[in-house]
Amino acid sequence: MSTDVLNLAQPTQWKEPFMGRVLDFPPNRPAHPARAMEAPSPGKPSELIETAQFSSAVFLLARSFAAVYESLPWTAALFATQQRRLLCHAALSDYFLAVRRVGAGLTRNGFGSLARQYGIASRYTAYAFFDEALRYNVIRPVAGSRGGPSDEVGPTHSTLSMLIRWYSLHFQALDLIDGGGRAARFLMEPQRMLILIEPLAAHALLTSREVRSPGPLHAIFASGDTGGFLMDRLIAGIDPETVVGQGRLLTNVSSISSLASSFGLSRAHISGKLAAAESIGAVGWSGRRGRSHIWISSGFYQEYARAHARKLSILDDAFTEACSILASFPIKSAATSDS
Repeated sequence: MSTDVLNLAQPTQWKEPFMGRVLDFPPNRPAHPARAMEAPSPGKPSELIETAQFSSAVFLLARSFAAVYESLPWTAALFATQQRRLLCHAALSDYFLAVRRVGAGLTRNGFGSLARQYGIASRYTAYAFFDEALRYNVIRPVAGSRGGPSDEVGPTHSTLSMLIRWYSLHFQALDLIDGGGRAARFLMEPQRMLILIEPLAAHALLTSREVRSPGPLHAIFASGDTGGFLMDRLIAGIDPETVVGQGRLLTNVSSISSLASSFGLSRAHISGKLAAAESIGAVGWSGRRGRSHIWISSGFYQEYARAHARKLSILDDAFTEACSILASFPIKSAATSDS
């Protein structure tokens, strides 16, 4: 698969973000014991944070995600809230495991069971998410073993492309930290890598207490429509030189209207998120409210950065293990349901 898969096309009749608010379980609800796993070493995220280039990696991710959402909101919305992101990882993990078993794909009933086992959502909420994914061409039915109709689905080309883009951005961030070559290695054969990496990474992300409950700001932002990208936009607007040793970090964001326009949301929605964050001292206005630049607290930045460090640690471990497996056992490429 060539890297031109990253050039995504937006559908011609897109009018609203993919999926509304689907949260019906507490964000910190744990996975079922059968899905639990031993947590990764707690020291690795701290080691990443202490590196000289870590803040540069954080800004790379924030700016990249904000740019992706503004250019491709319909696809980026798959990862716009914590719950959607976890639901996507559960579904894609199961799909790639089916591919490894020479199966066809994911079923609606299977997805509902996964959502409950991992404590992400109720079965019926998962069904609603699944149905919306079909409606917006995020997934498509795949042919059965005899070539006829099947109740199994797989990701479309654009969905798989978005997943490749998501991983490549994180690998670029890791490479920036230590000078590695993960992104280039991954993009040499992304589909073969995904078959191994996604189940490994998804299981770790879905069962990590720290990933599921990263902090109070994520509860404010990441549970609502596009709230995660609002955090990205605020972090992306910081001057990197102001991060060290400052209690308040000034952003280049000064207009709620422009934020609302960028994310396709109402001013009231954006204002509500900012007000909730302001109530705990995480954000504020440098001058007149609504007519001056927004600042964020160093605690806001640190919580955001820590969440990325946990995620990067998990993805790095998954990449290392996948490379080791590929070196010993060749894996066939995964076909999308567009093929």
